[in-house]
Amino acid sequence: MFETAELGRKLSKEAYEAQVPGLRTDLLAAQRKLTQAPFPVIILINGVEGAGKSELLNLLNEWLDARFIQTNAFGPPTEEQQHRPKYWRYWMATAPRGKIGMYLGNWYYAPIVERVQGKIDDDEFRADLADVKSFEQTLADDGTLFIKIWLHISRKEQKHRFKTWGSDPKTKWRVSRLEKKHTKRYSEFRAVSEHAIRETSTGDCPWVVVEATDERYRDITVAAHVLKRIRERLDAIQTRPPPEAEKPIDDPKTILDSLDLEKQLSKDEYKKKLEAGQSTLSRLERRAHKRQVGSLVLFEGWDAAGKGGCIRRMLHGLDIRHAQVIPIAAPTDEERAHHYLWRFWRHLPRLGRMTIYDRSWYGRVLVERVEGFATPAEWRRAYNEINDFEGQLVDHGIVLVKFWLHLSQKEQLRRFKEREKIPWKKHKITEEDYRNREKANQYEKAANEMIERTSTDYAPWTLIEAENKQYARIKVIETLNDRLKAALPKK
Repeated sequence: MFETAELGRKLSKEAYEAQVPGLRTDLLAAQRKLTQAPFPVIILINGVEGAGKSELLNLLNEWLDARFIQTNAFGPPTEEQQHRPKYWRYWMATAPRGKIGMYLGNWYYAPIVERVQGKIDDDEFRADLADVKSFEQTLADDGTLFIKIWLHISRKEQKHRFKTWGSDPKTKWRVSRLEKKHTKRYSEFRAVSEHAIRETSTGDCPWVVVEATDERYRDITVAAHVLKRIRERLDAIQTRPPPEAEKPIDDPKTILDSLDLEKQLSKDEYKKKLEAGQSTLSRLERRAHKRQVGSLVLFEGWDAAGKGGCIRRMLHGLDIRHAQVIPIAAPTDEERAHHYLWRFWRHLPRLGRMTIYDRSWYGRVLVERVEGFATPAEWRRAYNEINDFEGQLVDHGIVLVKFWLHLSQKEQLRRFKEREKIPWKKHKITEEDYRNREKANQYEKAANEMIERTSTDYAPWTLIEAENKQYARIKVIETLNDRLKAALPKK
């Protein structure tokens, strides 16, 4: 594979200087157009140690307008990053639409190095590469343009560079002990890197291998490739079709119809169970904090189904220093500039803490689907994206608990009317709430499909009969307690 890099390619100083002015001008012109485009660009700079990755990164920042570039160099994860799933720090560093993100030491570095060092086996390496492909494809499906550069030099050239740099006090710092070790395992790194490139060079996220022995050839080749890819994407921009809400349908038969909405608790039962449940939750939450077990609880369901009331009763049993509630409303301008999952990644709890979502990423397959804010292609692929996202949370040790609160349309209307009479609850009722009732059938159909396609072994849905608020609150707290008990070490 690396033979395709055409080893030995060179560019004279005269030819280089003749090409630079025009290339820089064209790059800046393309970047100006990009600032108004509905997609971001991610440039990955990887390659053999000593091939000039940092120099290339600096050059691109110099030739482009650095105000519209996010440069990221990843080292070993910090303590803060270790408390989040592996891809949290990469999601947080994704560039917004209209900007360019450049990345060194990215999500390819650790799998390649760990495989060469024998810290992971072939199966684990393949699993890591599958995670890489899934991450990149998720962003690419949302419009991100990936430009993946692999810089290649021969073993002889690498040794020569390290020897030259190491003998000069001004450049000696560039040759670390780790890089010297890597030089001794050049062949192994080459074989593992070739495998990684083959596995992850896809139609949407292809690799280009550039021969980097001659710096001038390297710089011109990479800059010209970046320009070509950005221009091609700008030329291919298509106008997004106008939003189209789902059409009215007859009352569907769904899994929600099987719930017994007659379930209720007496006041005495409720008071007794609430006190016991909150006491148990308090004890479990302290154990989870001590054991560094994170938890994420999300609530979905009908308007006025009692999500807020359940959350307040939960909070009574929690140490608020270790818990936070995230109310989800319409995305901000900053959030709209990223993939829809970005704003949920940013609020993930540290290990040992709890985050409660009042509505969640399921808006993609509920309100965005029904109201036409997401295209059919967007919300249909969201099921797999969400399952993958939740799988990463659970794999990291986060206890994920998902509640759908269900009540009848008759009871919902009664609660709406009741809220209008209570001064401190009137703000909860809007014209949109009444308008949404007209689409109850579409929402129920969407909710049913959501539950069927995202209730997995590792992140099952719990359906809550919410016609009686007291019954719903107790079932929520007891379910959460059961899930925490199952996840916490016995000793």
